[in-house]
Amino acid sequence: MIEIKDIFFGISNIFFALLVSYYLMTCFQWFSYKIKRVIFHFTRPLWHVFFFIVPIMLYYTTGNLFFIYFYFAFVPSLFLWNKKLDKKLVFTNRVKRFFVILCLALIIQNLFYILNNGNFSKDIIFPIFISFVFSHFFEKMNAIYYKKKALDKIQSNKNLKIILITASYGKTSIKNFLFEILKDDFNCHKTPRSVNTLVGLIKDINENITNQTQIYIAEAGARLKGDIYEISTYLNPDVVVVGEIGKQHIEYFKSIENIRNTKLEALQSNNLKKAFLHSSTLKNDEKNIEIYNKNIKDIKSDLDGISFVLDDNSFSSSLIGKFNIENLCACIKVTKFFGLDSDKIQNKIKNLKNVEHRLEKINANGKVIIDDSFNGNFTGMSSSYELVSTYSGRKILITPGIMESSKDENEKLSRIINDIFDVVIISSPLNAQALLKFLSKPQIVILKDKNKMQETLIEHTKIGDLILFSNDAPSFM
Repeated sequence: MIEIKDIFFGISNIFFALLVSYYLMTCFQWFSYKIKRVIFHFTRPLWHVFFFIVPIMLYYTTGNLFFIYFYFAFVPSLFLWNKKLDKKLVFTNRVKRFFVILCLALIIQNLFYILNNGNFSKDIIFPIFISFVFSHFFEKMNAIYYKKKALDKIQSNKNLKIILITASYGKTSIKNFLFEILKDDFNCHKTPRSVNTLVGLIKDINENITNQTQIYIAEAGARLKGDIYEISTYLNPDVVVVGEIGKQHIEYFKSIENIRNTKLEALQSNNLKKAFLHSSTLKNDEKNIEIYNKNIKDIKSDLDGISFVLDDNSFSSSLIGKFNIENLCACIKVTKFFGLDSDKIQNKIKNLKNVEHRLEKINANGKVIIDDSFNGNFTGMSSSYELVSTYSGRKILITPGIMESSKDENEKLSRIINDIFDVVIISSPLNAQALLKFLSKPQIVILKDKNKMQETLIEHTKIGDLILFSNDAPSFM
């Protein structure tokens, strides 16, 4: 006979399993369901200790006393942790399927124990482990089906031309600018937001590419050697753009050479007609390869826009940020390849707007705000600092530094920051030590809770200030 207390503890076991799995699935979703990244590259390892390792150890060693800790410590702390996250678990179909599998596993396990032992199971690791295994297997099978479906779709469209863009940084801007220049002359589609993995591309193709699509502009990102190769040999793009190579994601690749070689995997396409490469690829002009940033001159950049000369043709744009000049050069080369002349291209780019959260200029109650929160590399960030250095009033910087890069990159940034800004608000602890190394002139504010950003800005800014949001880091970084 099952007593009321047994029902309470049994339901509590199930509740604990669900909450632990909620934490794990949140972490997996942040890191694209890559177990190695969650284990070895997790930037907040103490979270694993507080929300997985310690609770599991207490669960198996303290008996029913565990539930005092569970209800009065674990549940409240997990609730508060989740509330403060700026990137919460999104209940995608994949996540929903996982929790359906987990619930079925918990029900079956407990029914088996009740029928055989007369009580609920006290094991939660096995059903969680089995659910992750079954979920992983199901998603693999699902991926194979949708991968073939997407491939059939692009191969059946004989008029479709594919442009593949990869780089350490700048690829999203190049993609968006290209789309804006080409969209009136061709039926174009670009990958949404920062979709740049093979799984994301497959989903995008299945949902958005039609028989009328003439140009598909795809962005390709990488964390491991072979990632770009897998995308390039799957899409077999007609045109490839390899933008600037830098130390972004150096922790995964270990060296700049590995990053460069991985980005150049984009050239393995069987349909390659033309490749436009940045000089940092260390490649030279060849029959079907052109270095797109080698003939730029007369560069001008200020808070009103940019202008430059490329191959003796003058171009100007209301875009701000010197680094956008090289991004536009890649676009100019590609659009000329597709038949647009210089005059038409200039008419298109002169009114281009900065990509959302990339040097967006906003006037707010007498303060100038530059939103550059999606710019996360040394070249782009230092260029934006140079840009705002021309402003005559006080300059306030809010930054977490360069994420997933090297310590020396952030220390180089520190030197530049010290010469330009009056107030520096560091918004993440991850790079704080490196950023603080050379800061002596500006007032320094360490923001421990991003939810207090608004009150921090009220306290440390005034009318006439320029406020630069330079890069952003989710709360798990």
